[in-house]
Amino acid sequence: MISSLAYVHPNAKLGENVTVEPFAFIDDNVVIGDNTWVGPNSTIMYGARIGKECRIFPSAVVSAIPQDLKFNGEETTAEIGDRTTIREGTTVNRGTSSTGKTVVGSDCLLMAYSHVAHDCILGNNVIIGNTTGLAGEVKVADWAIISGGSLVHQFVRIGAHVMAGGGARIRIDVPPYVLADREPLSYMGVNKIGLSRRGFDQEKINEIHEIYRVIYLSKKNLTQALETVKNEFEPSRERDHIIDFFNSSERGVIRARV
Repeated sequence: MISSLAYVHPNAKLGENVTVEPFAFIDDNVVIGDNTWVGPNSTIMYGARIGKECRIFPSAVVSAIPQDLKFNGEETTAEIGDRTTIREGTTVNRGTSSTGKTVVGSDCLLMAYSHVAHDCILGNNVIIGNTTGLAGEVKVADWAIISGGSLVHQFVRIGAHVMAGGGARIRIDVPPYVLADREPLSYMGVNKIGLSRRGFDQEKINEIHEIYRVIYLSKKNLTQALETVKNEFEPSRERDHIIDFFNSSERGVIRARV
């Protein structure tokens, strides 16, 4: 159902059973998947690609041009996966020539007044808390949760299954499977509850915990600690993921709390 009080550009492509509420605006070069709900006063701008069964709440803006002074009108997109919810006042900017697109995965929740800047890449099942702001080219892996009121610096990476506390200032990378809190942001332990809820058994959680004990609590430098992890733990997806994350970090990785 498309309200007679909404504006839908004639070139926009809407799937089956899309609902567009009064005073919503849908621009040219927009694609919206089946069964998506576009709430009143929401704005879907040029270059938006929105999946199936999404919910876009009032005053949200998807695919506005980047807040990047280098942007020069290039053709870019903002891509939203299936079943993702974008709450009131949230903004998702489209990409720049850096990567060409901003991506939010499937089954994500972007809470009210959060901001996802140009060229960010969010995985699936990500939760961004109220008023949290992600600067440009941030990468957030699957199942990560960034609690409300947090600020994430440009180019930062946040690993899978991370839980970052409210009001966090995230200046450097946060490795997978951990709890992060305090100021400066610090390693607070393994996200045991989150991992258990997502099907990790106790043996695997213990393995991850022991890996991080070596990295953060053994008093070895990072190179030595990663070599110990490589030599003393059997190869596994989780072990290799942690090692690769640290080795590929360009900004540095959070430390343990003092």
